[in-house]
Amino acid sequence: MFQVRIHGRGGQGVVTGAEMMSIAAFLGGRHAQAFPSFGSERTGAPVVAFCRMDDKEIRLREPIMAPDAIIIQDPTLLHQVDVFSGLKPDGFIVINTTRSFEELGIGEFVKGFQSDHLLTVPASELAMKHVGRAVPNVPLLGAFAALCKLISLEAVQSAIDEKFKGAVALGNKAAAAEAYKIVMNQDAEETHHA
Repeated sequence: MFQVRIHGRGGQGVVTGAEMMSIAAFLGGRHAQAFPSFGSERTGAPVVAFCRMDDKEIRLREPIMAPDAIIIQDPTLLHQVDVFSGLKPDGFIVINTTRSFEELGIGEFVKGFQSDHLLTVPASELAMKHVGRAVPNVPLLGAFAALCKLISLEAVQSAIDEKFKGAVALGNKAAAAEAYKIVMNQDAEETHHA
């Protein structure tokens, strides 16, 4: 089973992001479940949502305490909430930011993780460019698909079509595709330099 915890703020589409991840996993032939951590849903308040994916039926219902991956939609949460709580040593970290892990003040913390499991992506900027709103959930989903290879970009695109219509769907699909491409290009460059 692969478990993902998504941290963000109310209004950033945290819960919708988890739902789209589970739809994409389901479309890829996996069992999946997504659910929010119920708390304050007001705009700007810290919000957590969860997604589990597995090749067999998922019976667990409790919050994810030992995630395989963490997606951080708002980097200001890094120093306000224990976003890394329970993260497995071989876990993945995806952060919506244009800054490096060092610039975010967590360079020392991430030294123990595999460098190819650490990712920063300018998701808010991609959302603004393609959708006209700085909601980072969909570009982060595209980046996650490229990094973890558990869901395909095609499944993410189909999940977007299930959640959104018209221009919003097209914009989100473009944002997810660009984030996916950014990560795939980084992988290719690192492989090329190795």
